[in-house]
Amino acid sequence: MTTETGVEARAGTRDRAAAAMGTGRAGDKIFAGAARGSGIAVLAIVAAIAAFLIWKAIPALRANEANFLTSEEWNPNATPPEFGIAQLAFGTVISSLLAMLMATPVAIGIALFISFYSPRRLASGLGYVVDLLAAVPSIVYGLWGLAFLSQHMEGISKALNAGLGWIPLFGGDSPGKNSIFTASVVLAIMILPIISSISREVFLQVPRANVEAALAIGATRWEMIRMAVLPYGRSGMIGASMLGLGRAMGETIAVAMVLTFVPGINWHLLENGGATFAANIANSFAEASVTGRGALIASGLVLFVITLVVNIAARAVVARRKEFA
Repeated sequence: MTTETGVEARAGTRDRAAAAMGTGRAGDKIFAGAARGSGIAVLAIVAAIAAFLIWKAIPALRANEANFLTSEEWNPNATPPEFGIAQLAFGTVISSLLAMLMATPVAIGIALFISFYSPRRLASGLGYVVDLLAAVPSIVYGLWGLAFLSQHMEGISKALNAGLGWIPLFGGDSPGKNSIFTASVVLAIMILPIISSISREVFLQVPRANVEAALAIGATRWEMIRMAVLPYGRSGMIGASMLGLGRAMGETIAVAMVLTFVPGINWHLLENGGATFAANIANSFAEASVTGRGALIASGLVLFVITLVVNIAARAVVARRKEFA
């Protein structure tokens, strides 16, 4: 009797487990379908955006009398219209790269300090402040850059020009306050909390056993970070940096408020003047003609492609680093 009861109990347990597994498989199928549908929807939205931009840009590109890729002139409202993206691409890429070069080391240092050096109470407060700064609207940074930072950048620009003027990027005869360099500093300050916040979350995911093992063999705190933390979080740091770079490339208001538009490519980054895709769109859209709006949409299409290429490259680098890890 006892044996029969045990057999029945085990059979009932198997039945319940099978039923639960069946339910789980159905749930897995639903979740997999929803995830696949979401991915397809994202790709469809990206394709729809690209198609819309191309459709709106074609008439302006057909009417353009200048080389769209190499011309530095931007006059789409003229008759005939002449415009090119060379200056806009230069300003966008160089300002974003400078911002990332300035922001990334500082942001990673802040993330390491919060994660491994500061006391727990202080770390909690600093983490909250960094997350709060990451959510500040860009117009606030733009107003701060216009009202405060740019007023103090002229002296810094002159000092850099005097000390590093032999480098073409820091050369020039009239360093000023409304330059590509000033815009880069504003962008660096704006993307710094984003990179720092994501990097901090990555560092906190490092397995505790790795950290304790490094300390157990006599490693100092910096040696532990170098051996256990940085290799583990390298892909996350790259992803955070690329996310910051993407925001810097697409930033509109902050750059438009700080940077003075001057036609033509100027390799002297400390001199007043310059332009980026996003700032040019914000400043020119209101008074643009039909062809002018098409030209701005065409420039937005180029920015869309550049951002897409940057993100694809970042994903490839992250995937490669994971393979090595």
